[in-house]
Amino acid sequence: MNDPSGPVRLLSGGEKFELFASADRACFVLRSKADYFEARLQGEEALRFGSDYQVVTQQFPAWKPDQTLAQLWDKGGYSWCAAQDAE
Repeated sequence: MNDPSGPVRLLSGGEKFELFASADRACFVLRSKADYFEARLQGEEALRFGSDYQVVTQQFPAWKPDQTLAQLWDKGGYSWCAAQDAE
């Protein structure tokens, strides 16, 4: 998966969600596998997402990837940034 800020690689994934990030964490792609939507986050959105992701993983270290990513997708509001995935 490529992005204008550079290639992104899988950071975390489960059955329902996947999270990709660029090496410098300047870009994140949060994907909902169930409905084929993804949120591409860059700039200020990526900074906020990176911080939110860190908080959730520290607060709930035993959570599986789907639990963590669903929390961010639904409660974190990142589903509002999502668009239909072309792939």
